[in-house]
This record gives sequence, C-alpha cells and structure tokens, in this order.
Amino acid sequence: MVFNGVTQKACCQDEGFSSRLAGLEGFLVQQRPTTNRLAAFSDAVFAVIITIMVLELKPPEHPTFAGLRPLWPTALSYLVSYYFIAIVWLNHHHLLRFFPHSTSRLIWINFVHLFMVSLVPFSTMWVAETQFAAAPVFVYAAVFVLVNLAYIPFEWHALSVAPIEEVSLKIRRFAKVRSAATLGTFILAMLVSLKFPLLGFGLVCCALLFYLRPEPPGTEQWTDEPVREEIPS
Repeated sequence: MVFNGVTQKACCQDEGFSSRLAGLEGFLVQQRPTTNRLAAFSDAVFAVIITIMVLELKPPEHPTFAGLRPLWPTALSYLVSYYFIAIVWLNHHHLLRFFPHSTSRLIWINFVHLFMVSLVPFSTMWVAETQFAAAPVFVYAAVFVLVNLAYIPFEWHALSVAPIEEVSLKIRRFAKVRSAATLGTFILAMLVSLKFPLLGFGLVCCALLFYLRPEPPGTEQWTDEPVREEIPS
C-alpha cells in the first residue's frame, strides 16, 4: 500500500512537472519578438530620410516667380526621390505583415535595405546641384540599383513565409518578374546616363511606373491586418 502511494505521488509530480514545462514552452512561444519594433524603427528611418531631403530644399534667391526657374532640377529630383521612397515604404509595409515574428535574418536584411535607402538624399542633392550632370545621374541610378538589390531578398523572404491562400503562385511570379524588370531598367539607366544623363534620368522615372500600383494585380484581399501564427495552448 505504501509503495503504491509513493508511486502515485511520483506520477502526480511528473504530471505536474510536465504541465509546468508545457506551460513554459507556450510562454516562450508567445514571447517571441514580433515585427512591431522592427516596423517602428523602419518607419522612423524613412521619416528621417524624407526630412533630410526636405531640409535640402532652399528658397529662391530673388522674390520673383522667375527666381523659381533655376530650381527646376531640385524640384524634379526631389519629386522623383520622394515618390521612390514612398514606393519603398509602401511595399515594406505590405511585406512586413507576412512575418509572424522577427528573426536575425529578417533584421539584417532590413538593415541592409534601410542603409541603401539612406543614400537617396545624397544622390538627390548632387543631381540637383549639378543640374543633371552625367556622373551625378549615374550615381543616382546606381543608388536605385542598390536599393532594388537590397529589396529583392526582403521580398523573396516575405513571399516564402506568406500563406498561399493570400499570395498565390501567380502573384509571387509577377512580383519577382516586376522586381527583375525594375532592376534591369535601373541598370540600363545607370549605363545610359554616362552619355545621355537626361535620358538616363528619364529611364529611372519609367522604372518607377512599374509601381504606379505598388501591390501586384489580384491582391485586393490584402489588408493591414497582420498575419498571425497560431500559438499552441
């Protein structure tokens, strides 16, 4: 009788330990870092980049409408760069929602992507000050190439974890083809700008037309609700 009682007590202790261990594992799963901090940090970086570009806008020297005429390179380069950053942010916003939690790989891919985007204000200012000289336009297009090269791994990583119910294979193929076409256009613009800088800048603008609608066709079901991973009880 004593032996049976000891056995039952040991079994109860084992069951209690197992339940506590399961509860601890569930707690650790729930404590995995989400992408909220990563998104907030990225939004702050994008805001700083846009602020830097805005601070580079200088008023005309003369208080006349004619004084605005020499500022057209600044206005045009700022407009294109602002639209480009808006595209990058919007796609970043849509893709980040597919990650249920942050990983070291995702964080470093994001850091590289943000670093490349941070070069946009420098190249924009150089193009504006030199009025579309060949070397600045070449660097400007090269920065767009670097941003695109950094964006592609981010996009592919996001699509690899996205539920097939939300992002079909057709949409995945379209997104990859569009990224490749945009990258090719930026590279072409970079090379053409050495001989014809205005044409090279025009090709950069044409590449951005691929993203007049940032979301691929057929993604009407995309919402701002994050994709959540089921947490075992």
